[in-house]
Amino acid sequence: MTQDLTPKYTVPGIEREAAGRLIGLLRMRLHALNDLHLTLKHVHWNVVGPHFVAIHEMIDPQVDRVRDMADDVAERIAALGGVAQGTPGALVAERTWDDYSIGRADAIAHLGALDLVYTGVLESLRAAIKEAGDLDTATEDLLIGQLRDLEQFQWFVRAHLESAGGTLATEQARTEEEAADKGAELG
Repeated sequence: MTQDLTPKYTVPGIEREAAGRLIGLLRMRLHALNDLHLTLKHVHWNVVGPHFVAIHEMIDPQVDRVRDMADDVAERIAALGGVAQGTPGALVAERTWDDYSIGRADAIAHLGALDLVYTGVLESLRAAIKEAGDLDTATEDLLIGQLRDLEQFQWFVRAHLESAGGTLATEQARTEEEAADKGAELG
């Protein structure tokens, strides 16, 4: 079901049709960020094991920053003349990925799965940046700033999964469960 997201008005200097494309792109970013926020809190609540405190405390600043990112995206949607669909129903109906699949687990297992989550978020964000760059530099700039922060968060996660020789434990993992198993092998 394709919805026409062309607003009745938008910011000066952007055509309404381009604003509609940006709104559609940003809706998916909003869903990704809302989903990531909930996934990070899920990890925060369900992490166990000897690395509990370190991971528990590492995740909360990521949660806070991701929430701020979602707010920035929602406000950009509104500025462009769109509606920021931030409800759980809209997220579930429109997302193209599955729910996070790891429950209560060892800290390093969660980090293995979270590494794959971040990879998916970052890959789709890079595609969104490319598309936004063709339409609007302000939206592109917003997304680039978020890219830097999310890449740093993945680096924090990967630091727990990397050997001294530079090998990433999850590099061959294709699913969250595989990545969690490979991470748990390190723990």
